[in-house]
Amino acid sequence: MTFNDIFKSSFLENVTSISILDMVLAMILAFAIGMFIFLIYKKTYQGVMYSSSFGVTLVALTMITTLVILAVTSNVVLSLGMVGALSIVRFRTAIKEPLDIAFLFWSIAVGIVLAAGMIPLAVFGSVVIGIILLVFTNRKSHIIPYIIVLNCDGHDSEVKAAELIKIKTQRMIVKSKSAQKGNLEINYEVRLKEDNTDFINELAGLSGVNSAVLVSYNGEYMG
Repeated sequence: MTFNDIFKSSFLENVTSISILDMVLAMILAFAIGMFIFLIYKKTYQGVMYSSSFGVTLVALTMITTLVILAVTSNVVLSLGMVGALSIVRFRTAIKEPLDIAFLFWSIAVGIVLAAGMIPLAVFGSVVIGIILLVFTNRKSHIIPYIIVLNCDGHDSEVKAAELIKIKTQRMIVKSKSAQKGNLEINYEVRLKEDNTDFINELAGLSGVNSAVLVSYNGEYMG
């Protein structure tokens, strides 16, 4: 063993395993495509409460995945250690929207593909996925379904309210009905003939009707 071998460090040797240009290019592209994923997520989000932190997470996840895969591809031993380290990670955050899972996998996949050097695949694939999500997620029916929550005090008022709803709407379906002594609550799924919702005021003014609430319905339904 020579004097130089004593101070030889495998850690320092790994410094030059990836060039500065490769690192800068990969991280810039990861940030750019991550921002593209974030914008698509923002445009296609249809949940109740929009979380900007999740959008930032998509950008960060793309860059972090790129960083990890760059390290793994430069060292086989490190790749085996990374598999063992990541296998003990557990994520407890609940995913509220099913589509959010697709965005998470999209960010991870882009990070992996970029770090592997397949830049055209990452860019082209992201553009295609983004267009597909924009087209199918933002495609809405020409007639938006609504739910009318009606509270009345008896059968006669229920019949009057139902007749008015049939006249003012294109389609009416009873979704649920609960009855108590002197009180009825009925939920109707309706399709409006036009955007005018003033008939709810007329409905609430009927004799025996305690309240009438119109709510936009975003759930899954069969046309």
